[in-house]
Amino acid sequence: MNGKMYQVSTLQALALGYTREVIKVSKLLEHGDTGLGTFTNVDGEMIVLDGKCLRAKGDGSVEECSPDMGIPFASVGKLVEDYVYEIENVESFKELGEFMTLKIDENFGLNSIHIVRIDGVFKKIYARSESGAYASHHVELKNLLADTQTSFMFENVKGSIVGVYYPDYMDGINASGWHFHFASDDRKSGGHVYELIMEKGRVVLSKFSSLEIDLPTDIRFDTYALKSVSKDDIKSVEQKKE
Repeated sequence: MNGKMYQVSTLQALALGYTREVIKVSKLLEHGDTGLGTFTNVDGEMIVLDGKCLRAKGDGSVEECSPDMGIPFASVGKLVEDYVYEIENVESFKELGEFMTLKIDENFGLNSIHIVRIDGVFKKIYARSESGAYASHHVELKNLLADTQTSFMFENVKGSIVGVYYPDYMDGINASGWHFHFASDDRKSGGHVYELIMEKGRVVLSKFSSLEIDLPTDIRFDTYALKSVSKDDIKSVEQKKE
């Protein structure tokens, strides 16, 4: 409990198209063993599990990242078993999010940051990822995803969901509420989760009471009007399915 979340850049910057490298994978893993994010030019979805950084590619396949891969946006922390419980028969993404929010409200309160890891058996995982088809600077993320994003479904699969929770007052710095990524047990498939049906799972929940943000040092970062990004813009990107 009371650990520190480490974040690369802000979601506002990513939403406006700042997809340049801020740090490398090697530096990110110095700050945490669990988390999520994306890569330079939004070339796939990031899943950090057991201290390893994985990339879900545009076709839903997964590979372990090289230490020198670039990162424009990510959130990681050191997973601690602040709260552990079993869960079963979850019929939707919405149900999982509501249940997790209830649990952090009951045990911690809703004003802190949290990471969850759920190792489970899933009847269905609906996920998406994207390929970094081109440098997308000053191209809004929603427009980039329209060109490069692919959706897929995994059935009867064992794997791990990594989720981060940011409170409402941090919306824009990151997405408020829950954001989930998935990797299968064999680390061959994964992506950004937008719907699911879960048979059962083991939940590990960690609370973070401080936040460190590494902002881009590139002078071009200051050409982005971050305050112009609305909550609806953030929500449309995070909840986009196809």
